[in-house]
Amino acid sequence: MGVSVRRVARVGPVDSDPSGSARIAVLIDADNVSARHVGAVLEELATYGVPTVKRAYGDWTTSQLTGWKPELLRNAIQPVQQFANTVGKNSTDSALIIDAMDLLWQGNVDAFALVSSDSDFTRLATRLRESGKRVYGLGRRNTPESLRRAVDQFIYLEVLQDPASHDPVGEAEAPAADEPQASRINLQSALTKAINATSGDDGWSTLSTVGQHLSRAHADFDPRDFGHQKLSTLVDEQPYLDTRTEGTHRQVRLRQRTAKSAARPSTKATASRGATRKNDA
Repeated sequence: MGVSVRRVARVGPVDSDPSGSARIAVLIDADNVSARHVGAVLEELATYGVPTVKRAYGDWTTSQLTGWKPELLRNAIQPVQQFANTVGKNSTDSALIIDAMDLLWQGNVDAFALVSSDSDFTRLATRLRESGKRVYGLGRRNTPESLRRAVDQFIYLEVLQDPASHDPVGEAEAPAADEPQASRINLQSALTKAINATSGDDGWSTLSTVGQHLSRAHADFDPRDFGHQKLSTLVDEQPYLDTRTEGTHRQVRLRQRTAKSAARPSTKATASRGATRKNDA
């Protein structure tokens, strides 16, 4: 008599993989994102792991997605057809969400990359994170804050895109004039809070812990948004910070006041002491 073996899907947090071989499911809302970004998106995600699932969702019978077709072939992306059953309703979102949950319960991927600027995916992002999966968001600068804060790390497509590139013929992505654009974070305030939160008694903090704190506090923080490829060069440029290297660790602290300025009494304090001496006399 045969024995029936029931396979239980592995769901839950997975250990981080320092080798960069984490398996990533890349789910693209093709109705919402221009095909010109796909190469840069996949190259960026390759720094975090291996995109083992690559799917793009949309109504491929329409002329609006013509520019996507050569990119699908070039990057081995599986197109998922979803007809617009009702005018004004986006069926693509539902198909992407259903597939994401299927992949979650199958347990074959370690992380998800949601490529869209649509805030409708906010709950999906939080649900995936609740199951212990790391979630990357990639979208335009006008992506609503709700989605940007729902992921572990949000990457602006404008940061990745080569300025010399252009949209494929027949595809438009420019946001409407009245769409709000996400403003850059207050860099000095963010760095100051991160250093204060991670520094030791001597005021020094390792750059890696500062970077981790920034990523957790601001999912959309990216040194490239400030003209630097790495956090180290961005920090070096800030006049209110000191940096040093201890062994193999790069360290940073808030710049201390010079001994001369610290020893110089304030005008108010000097006047007070002068008045006290005069009264004593």
